[in-house]
Amino acid sequence: MDWVDLRSDTITRPSQAMREAGARAPVGDDVFGEDPTVNALQEHLAGALGFEAGLFVASGTQSNLLALMAHCERGDEYLVGSEAHTYKYEGGGAAVLGSIQPQPIPQLPDGTMPLELVEKAIKPEGDPHFARTRLLALENTWAGRVLPRAYVAGAAALAKRRGLGLHLDGARLFNAAIAEHHSARELAAPFDSVSICFSKGLGAPIGSMLLGTEALVGRARRWRKVVGGGWRQAGLVAAMAAHALDHNVARLADDHRRAAELADALRGLPGLAVDGPHTNMVFVTLPSDRVGAFDAHMQARGIRLALRGPQLRMVLHLDIDDAGLGRAIAGFRQFFG
Repeated sequence: MDWVDLRSDTITRPSQAMREAGARAPVGDDVFGEDPTVNALQEHLAGALGFEAGLFVASGTQSNLLALMAHCERGDEYLVGSEAHTYKYEGGGAAVLGSIQPQPIPQLPDGTMPLELVEKAIKPEGDPHFARTRLLALENTWAGRVLPRAYVAGAAALAKRRGLGLHLDGARLFNAAIAEHHSARELAAPFDSVSICFSKGLGAPIGSMLLGTEALVGRARRWRKVVGGGWRQAGLVAAMAAHALDHNVARLADDHRRAAELADALRGLPGLAVDGPHTNMVFVTLPSDRVGAFDAHMQARGIRLALRGPQLRMVLHLDIDDAGLGRAIAGFRQFFG
């Protein structure tokens, strides 16, 4: 069956042109720093976003973990949103592997943490009763929502005043840049480190990049090896990531447009509560007594959804064209209309 898969933007498959870019790539041993395609990608993205260095890694989870371990030592603490990916959806890696304590802060519906609560959570310096607060971690986009630039500026000012590092989980930073009509470089500028994902909206099959200073990336490179993330002829996938950067950034606007069309089409249907669009995402609350029947209805029509009870998140991506969007809307209308 030709599926319309709205579960995530991670499910995209590389295009033929992307596969050919990987096949043509010159390669070497990246653990030795000798893969020319990896080196070129690291230098290009670091320069484009205004950082000294970059480190190409397998996943966004690994990139964020390495950032936390490079910023913090054993017994240190990072401040993070209670619904943030680095805290809630990455297996507790910072605590398990880095002995770094997360201090979760309640988030508002727009993804921000009240800065007065952030400052209140910073532990007294020099008191042995407490973990040492070393880092503030933000996420942009969060649940598709773009962090307000004024908020980021305030968070950056707080971090600087209190001597904290500032890390950004920017897995979908290019979605934020397209939505805000600003460059990714501008949105990344306040941060000491940024994680970028190639395998979400940009459509590469694997890979993320950690950006920061030479010193921070050097520490992260060592930790990458420690956690088993060193890879050899990685230029094959680095070339696909480079292809994604060259061809799939501007087209994110198409995903945002289709998300808006999907949200507009669903708002008039009885029994649905629609939240969005938020960049390339639409959130829907379904009638709780119809979830199973609805899921079976959509599956029978070749439409895959990620349902958590009555809560539904739908993500538009480069494998969903206008025809696929139309099929999804028709499925909703047939069931609820």
